[in-house]
Amino acid sequence: MSFPTAPFRGPLAAQLGHVVIRRSGDDALPVAPASDRTVWDPHSGSADRLGLDDIVARAVAERSTPWPHPRASDAARVHRDGDRTAWEDAAFERQRRLSRAAIAAATTLDDAWIDEVVDGIVLLCEQSSWCWPAHDDTRRVHGAVLATVTDPYVDLGAGETVAQLAWIDHLLGAQLDTRAPGVRDRIRYEARVRVFEPFQRRRDWHWIGLDGDVHNWNPWIHGNVIVAALRLLDAAGDAAERDRVIALAIEGLDRYVAVLPADGAIDEGYAYWWNGAARALEVLDILAHATDGAADATAVTSLRETVAFPHRSHLGGDWFVNHADGQAKPPADQPWHALHRAARRHGDTAAAAFAASHRDRGAPAATEREGLGRLLRGLTDPAWVTASPAPPPLPRDVWLASTEVFLARESAGSSDGLTLVAKGGHNGEHHNHNDVGSFLVAVDGVPVIVDAGRPTYTAATFGPDRYAIWTMQSAWHNVPVVRGTAQPEGTDAAARGAAVEIADHGSAFTVELAGAYPDAGLSTWRRRARLDRAAARVEVDDSWSFADGIPTGEDTRLHLLVAGDVTLESGGARVIPRDGARPVRVRWPSDIAAAVEVRDLDDPMLTEVWGERLTRLALPLASRTQLQVTVELDSPIEDHE
Repeated sequence: MSFPTAPFRGPLAAQLGHVVIRRSGDDALPVAPASDRTVWDPHSGSADRLGLDDIVARAVAERSTPWPHPRASDAARVHRDGDRTAWEDAAFERQRRLSRAAIAAATTLDDAWIDEVVDGIVLLCEQSSWCWPAHDDTRRVHGAVLATVTDPYVDLGAGETVAQLAWIDHLLGAQLDTRAPGVRDRIRYEARVRVFEPFQRRRDWHWIGLDGDVHNWNPWIHGNVIVAALRLLDAAGDAAERDRVIALAIEGLDRYVAVLPADGAIDEGYAYWWNGAARALEVLDILAHATDGAADATAVTSLRETVAFPHRSHLGGDWFVNHADGQAKPPADQPWHALHRAARRHGDTAAAAFAASHRDRGAPAATEREGLGRLLRGLTDPAWVTASPAPPPLPRDVWLASTEVFLARESAGSSDGLTLVAKGGHNGEHHNHNDVGSFLVAVDGVPVIVDAGRPTYTAATFGPDRYAIWTMQSAWHNVPVVRGTAQPEGTDAAARGAAVEIADHGSAFTVELAGAYPDAGLSTWRRRARLDRAAARVEVDDSWSFADGIPTGEDTRLHLLVAGDVTLESGGARVIPRDGARPVRVRWPSDIAAAVEVRDLDDPMLTEVWGERLTRLALPLASRTQLQVTVELDSPIEDHE
């Protein structure tokens, strides 16, 4: 494959122009070093005291235990049995322990904690590869199951590691020089060999998006490279290389911003916003600091709009719209401070309120779960540390035309009652599930007709067997199986004519689904999903016909995936949802004998969201050309014809 040689110029280039770095050394990154006791003193400093106390206490508790050790045999498992978590769990926990030690060192300035940090630094520097084994191309290029140390691969793991070392160097540079002279030179050597040199030498990294396919790796890696370059390319004579690396990273980031739609939607869904668009917003904030405000991208429409994407995806409580590989109930300890900071910078008061709705003044302001850089920024952001909780905005209607995702709830500002979500799109989206035309229903903010999400990642997740995984298949989404045919993957399996109607009495989404079933012989499959606010009812109407005129057979059925306790009744089912939400009744024509299949769950990525099981209802559609399914709060069943 040939790659373009001329520099890419997109919205960032147009807005930022030639970027000139004006801050360096201890001022390179927007966090005070540990020597600034007005920030880091545990008693009088401005850093979040609850966060410092919590992290130091956990660091003390683990201090006498062995450091986690990612093993070669576990790295090789990716190619043997597909398991990637054994190596990753150990590697991630090693880095989190190092982050905790760094906070303890910054808080206490105790030589023993500096030694602990040095131990962690050297462990990372002696780790054969910073690349996560599931991402490395060593098997394809070298025929090896372990990393080839002479040909390092720059991936998410390498980016996270080099940025962590850069933040440690920034936070504790003076203390490291005193306690362990030479260790900072070791950091810079490893950063150059493992990241800066391959980043510049190879320009075929798939995550740059030279082929036009740009996803969340792009801002995540480019952002970490920029952080590392700002801090670690600081020796005499390094300025030219620093500027070259940063210019390449900004150019790569520009490719991401160029394809970010004007409405700011992310086809990977809410869960991936945090490690995609949020990463772009964070590094642009860091660049604004490093350029004394000259690099200001707040006028870029897509960046301004993506700040709103999290609250536009919110169902209520801890629940979110979860198309693609995201969880419907993702971990609650997201880096909300990053959203709060971006919302302040872009002037989005609703997004700032949404972030603040997650600020618990009785809990740490940030955690190490999302990396040291995010931890440091969250602990030392005065506006976030002192933020008061606010109610989430919960907009009444959301229409994201770029991804064809629609949301309607009964009332703005409240998750009470029913919420409808529907989507069109295509089956070639990033982290795609075959789910064109699927819909979700939540009651009191809790999903009851659901998207399962995804199980734990393995080698199969992103390989040729991806769609053998049941959660990825359309047969496990809320769409029909047509003449025994499920939706195939690929951009050609797509919705057509998606449109919305938004009004006070009700809002609706209409779409043509025949294109998502290219081999089913459909002339049309029209779906209309509507929230009737006056009746407090969701109505999903399907109508269809076949090009050959043959009536619908037994091999055509509609599936509904349900979370909660399901009791099948004539003409419907009563469902008691999770999390104490009010019961609902799902209704269909009384002459349809629905089949029930219980799917027992054992994968933690699924059980921590849905519990022990999900239930699939199969509605046979033989001899029909239309069907209505409704969802209402619990009330006696009435016959639906």
